[in-house]
Amino acid sequence: MRRIFCETLGTKLNLPDRIERIVSFSPAVTETLAFLGVEDSLVGVSAFCAKPESIRSKRKVGSYNTVDRKVLDELRPEIILTATGYQREFAVRLGKELPVSVYGIIDMVVQLGLIVNEPDRATKLSRRLVDVLAGLKPVQEAIRVYLEVDLGGPVCFGAYSYITDALRLLGVQSLYGDRACEWLTPDLAWVCSQEPDVIVYEAKMYKRFGEADLAGLLEKRDWQNMKAVKNDRLFVTPGPLDFVAHHGPSFITDTMPWLEERFNSGGG
Repeated sequence: MRRIFCETLGTKLNLPDRIERIVSFSPAVTETLAFLGVEDSLVGVSAFCAKPESIRSKRKVGSYNTVDRKVLDELRPEIILTATGYQREFAVRLGKELPVSVYGIIDMVVQLGLIVNEPDRATKLSRRLVDVLAGLKPVQEAIRVYLEVDLGGPVCFGAYSYITDALRLLGVQSLYGDRACEWLTPDLAWVCSQEPDVIVYEAKMYKRFGEADLAGLLEKRDWQNMKAVKNDRLFVTPGPLDFVAHHGPSFITDTMPWLEERFNSGGG
């Protein structure tokens, strides 16, 4: 038996050397556990846990901040894992804060490795993530980027977000990168007036978003004549899952290289 301090609850937890029944409400945590080789121990996940694909057959226990108590009781988890920040109060009601930097994702890997007693696998994974970061090439020209995610409405990210940190590491300037916050609702008219060089847009998770939807969005906002649109430098993230808004290991292995490629390209 091991004793692990839980910062969210402010108490120490007694955990077995090998945890066999895990419930995760965080897509990033769920993906990391799969990377660490303990996917078989996951007995329940949230409706938004979709990476890797093999996870999707796991029993659904709830969403970001809701839980089906009957299902949770049936699963009899030895540990329930959430993310802090938007899930902090939810975690307290049941019984980790979004990373402010890309390296916070790697720290999460190490911490989860210790929790599930797989420190060697966590070290191997964290080394792989560091290698990916080391291989990324920052943009050499000055580029101003507007990045938006639909989380039930338009959301952008300030200085205290791993997303903004990723943009900095890739050598670009986020339009809202100097705001002292994690996220905010953008002023769409102001964004248009700023004429960013690149626009990155992520549709709501599971939403079918095609060319007609994009055209309708641009028309509604009167963005058709923006420089980034006319220069074919508006990029829609590959759907239908969270891509930029997902802070698991694949944010480093998949999302950042995808962004790097587009920032370094001359057009869409």
